[in-house]
Amino acid sequence: MYKRIRDLREDRDLLQKDIAAYLQCTQVCYSNYETGKRDIPTEVLKALALYYHTSVDYLLELTDEPTPYPPTKQ
Repeated sequence: MYKRIRDLREDRDLLQKDIAAYLQCTQVCYSNYETGKRDIPTEVLKALALYYHTSVDYLLELTDEPTPYPPTKQ
């Protein structure tokens, strides 16, 4: 999972500080997510999936299909 979120960020030529700003956390906090030093909270996984237009399953490496699921009706 950690490599996948790093790869998604790097594929878009973004810096850790860019994603940290989006998540409203520090660059150090986000770096710890990417290196696996800190568990990624569910809300952060959801935010990353929305940001990268993918599914949480893809971020968690439960699937190799990056296409997100259709939105649910709420």
